[in-house]
Amino acid sequence: MKLGSAETAQDAPDATARKVQVGLIGRGIQLSRTPAMHVAEGKALGLDYAYDLIDPDAMESAPDLSALIDRAEADGFAGLNVTFPYKREVMALLDELSPAATKVGAVNTVVFRDGKRRGHNTDFWGFAESLRRGLPDAPKEAVLLLGAGGAGGAVAHALRDVGVGTLFIYDANTEAAAALADAVEGRAITDLAAATAGSDGIVNATPMGMAKLPGMAIPADLIEPRHWVADIVYFPRETELLATARARGCRVLEGSAMAGVQAVRAFELFSGLVPDPNRMRATFEAFTDPN
Repeated sequence: MKLGSAETAQDAPDATARKVQVGLIGRGIQLSRTPAMHVAEGKALGLDYAYDLIDPDAMESAPDLSALIDRAEADGFAGLNVTFPYKREVMALLDELSPAATKVGAVNTVVFRDGKRRGHNTDFWGFAESLRRGLPDAPKEAVLLLGAGGAGGAVAHALRDVGVGTLFIYDANTEAAAALADAVEGRAITDLAAATAGSDGIVNATPMGMAKLPGMAIPADLIEPRHWVADIVYFPRETELLATARARGCRVLEGSAMAGVQAVRAFELFSGLVPDPNRMRATFEAFTDPN
């Protein structure tokens, strides 16, 4: 029985193809491009690959997260991607954590194997790599990070990994911001204007900007042309933050860059095969935002 709407290869799979069933758990994920990237790559590699969207917002009566995980495992899923708002909640439901997941304190990929549930965090690697590739010469003496949740934790560690000097961290939940600042030797702040004025770059790691949560996590008038701006939200691809930053002449890094890198790693964890990153990126690029 399917947990949600599925994205599967249109052509009937080869009868000898190995079945790989995975899914994405999160709220407001119906515009996600992740299923198409996985399914197309699975087909290219000769797999019978299926990818379900498991979105409680799209269910009349949604079970809790524990029940959703239990059901996916019982149905023979190879694993699950996990997104907002479950990246921390899911940790208590797993048997093992990868070093990255332990370090970051959040999980975005779960692998079911040998009767165990192992949690991974590819957000950390995905953001660090996308920043290195997309904005290789961006100044990093000081950066403002918006969001101290599961994704924010991964991005904070990634920013440290790429050499950010002073890391300002803002979250409406001041306790979460303080805890993350302690973990990465950053500075939790409440004055957005002052922190923005003292930063080279601005990174949004909140869900603000998603189709489900439109808007920006920072006032537009604080963004200056000298800033570089990155957003981890990728559906819609052009968030209000990125559109505002472009209009002000800023260099920007789309969330699609991180999403593509993450998808490559998750595919490998689920299938055991090494995907073609260029081919997966091309699948992503073939989409047009409905809005």
